Amino acid sequence: MTSRVSDKISKAKRLLIVEDDKSIRETLNEALVAEGYQVEACKTGDEAEARVFSQFDTRKKIDLIVLDLMLPNLNGIELCRRVRKNNIKTPILIVSAKDSESDRVLGLEVGADDYLIKPFGLNELIARCRAILRRSETNHEKAQDSSQVLSYKNISLYRQEYRVTKNSKEINLAPKEYKIMELFLQNPKRVWSRDQLLEQIWGIDYVGDSKTVDVHIRWIREKIEDDASDPDYIRTVRGFGYKFG
Repeated sequence: MTSRVSDKISKAKRLLIVEDDKSIRETLNEALVAEGYQVEACKTGDEAEARVFSQFDTRKKIDLIVLDLMLPNLNGIELCRRVRKNNIKTPILIVSAKDSESDRVLGLEVGADDYLIKPFGLNELIARCRAILRRSETNHEKAQDSSQVLSYKNISLYRQEYRVTKNSKEINLAPKEYKIMELFLQNPKRVWSRDQLLEQIWGIDYVGDSKTVDVHIRWIREKIEDDASDPDYIRTVRGFGYKFG
């Protein structure tokens, strides 16, 4: 058991159990905690939906959802469908007594990563959780590798090196300026309000004037634009905010 607890995949991973049967919920919770996972549990689909959609706070990130289908109010299939419709990519393992081929196909088609039929052995459940988390980790690393350099026209941002260049010449940006550029390059053409930029860059707890955004935008323009008074990269959207590109 000690080697399992020290498993790299298990460490710090947060699992959400969505199960209305108290005895099953508690059994799964106990088994997964023993494997070194952080575990939360919900007994209804509505409760789980609210929890899943709170992941904008990275401290509340869920790494895997273990989802029953027969839930009160909001069933597991509909919950899975809503999660994927909102582009939430958290892996989902369905555990259900519904064992027909059509049930399994439907579960996978609405976005589940795997389907385990009740009753099942705890060792199999744990093995499937590990396998899903390994795949998720690998996919995440590949995505990170492919996005280490963000570019637009002749501007490039090197995330691993924490630097920005224009025409291969380095631009000296302050930390907040760098974060704004990173956000812009990740979301070209998107329009950001001042309040949205404050929340993304300074945090939701920031207390201050939204004019600080205008000041930082002006500083960035002075560094990246050929003519800061007639910007080509960071454009003002009157009555709302700014967009890049």
